[in-house]
Amino acid sequence: MADTLANGDRVEVRGFCSFFVKKHRAYTGRNPKTGKKVKIKSKKLPFFKFGSELKKRVDA
Repeated sequence: MADTLANGDRVEVRGFCSFFVKKHRAYTGRNPKTGKKVKIKSKKLPFFKFGSELKKRVDA
């Protein structure tokens, strides 16, 4: 699964969930300790989305 996500592909478990990679833009953040502005690089992070069947069963 990790190799598939690293390649930018999606992993899906039918009726349960899917995993995919989201790309986040670079932005300017702030160091909470010093208050100085810090440039945050763009990054890719794994994302989890639950399936409709799982949502229905948990909510029942």
